[in-house]
Amino acid sequence: MTSRSSGERHRAATPLELFFDLCFVVAVAQAGSKLHHALAENHIGHGLLSYVTVFFAIWWAWMNFTWFASAYDTDDGVYRVTTLVQIAGALIVAAGVPRAFDATDFGVVTFGYVLMRFAMIFQWLRAAHGDPTHRPVALRYALGIFLVQIGWVFLLAVPERVFLLGFAFLVVCELAVPAWAERKNPTPWHPHHIAERYGLFTLIVLGESVLAATLAIQAALDSGQAGAGLFTLAGAGLVIVFSMWWIYFDRPAHALLTSLNTALRWGYGHYLVLASAAGVGAGLAVSVDYDAHKAHISGTVAGFATAVPVAVFLLSVWFLQVCPTMRGPIAAAMPVTAGLVLATPFTGAPVHVIAVLLAALVAVLVLDGRRGSRLAEPDSVSD
Repeated sequence: MTSRSSGERHRAATPLELFFDLCFVVAVAQAGSKLHHALAENHIGHGLLSYVTVFFAIWWAWMNFTWFASAYDTDDGVYRVTTLVQIAGALIVAAGVPRAFDATDFGVVTFGYVLMRFAMIFQWLRAAHGDPTHRPVALRYALGIFLVQIGWVFLLAVPERVFLLGFAFLVVCELAVPAWAERKNPTPWHPHHIAERYGLFTLIVLGESVLAATLAIQAALDSGQAGAGLFTLAGAGLVIVFSMWWIYFDRPAHALLTSLNTALRWGYGHYLVLASAAGVGAGLAVSVDYDAHKAHISGTVAGFATAVPVAVFLLSVWFLQVCPTMRGPIAAAMPVTAGLVLATPFTGAPVHVIAVLLAALVAVLVLDGRRGSRLAEPDSVSD
């Protein structure tokens, strides 16, 4: 197993990577579905806590495979089988999500997560054997991942009152492993490939949000409790998700990945991007339940179920992809819109108002892009 060139031309996602993403989104869908029902049943604190913990396991395992594959995708038989083992681990995590939400039992989720991570250890050991130049990096990865997995297994035995403290500590340890392992002679990940992989997974998560809202609408129609407002709610939900897609892909991201520090910040920050994107689907489903008189919460709380993840998504994309390259009034458009989104639950029609705000933000971005293109034309002519 030898490393691939970070300057390789036409580097694109492989069918195995796409299959990997599609299987991982099963776990994302499970987490989003359980969040939807927890919020609708007014179990807000428990639902949010379970969601952020479960989503970390999904996201971190996906992220580690993605960066490894960017440097060491040999696509041989051993590599494929090891990746399929990781997929199996993701499906085990998905199967354990209901137990984690309903009974605070993380046993199945932990088993699936540790299985994925031990497969990752095997991959790094193969890299250490086949790539002498980066052997120290690969061995540090293998050792760091192994030690943290011992911690996750041990965490299952601690009292519930200290579970969150232990979880937070192990999260910090997981996040520290790449920074420690890559501190000298980092692996040759491919900026275009990484940006594409994150974009593809974001697309799939946004699609899952559409599916979650669609299923909620279908259930409301089947129950016979849906009013005429359900159709405008569905339209507003589509505008929200379509606008999120437009905002995320408004500008290419690969140029931002210029160093290890910026890449880590960008990659780690996508936890909020992806978790909020999936959370929007849960929030829209809660709004549908409220419209069909099936939710046990107020209209304001139902509005926040969509407003909060949308605002988090906007602020995350703004911080990761707008702040590094843009200044001036246009750079302030996203945080201002996020602030307005957080006020929509008090309007009486939060989903509809959010849709208008996001559509307006997209219009601003489009106009700014056209203005930038016109300004660049004289330079290109003179050159």
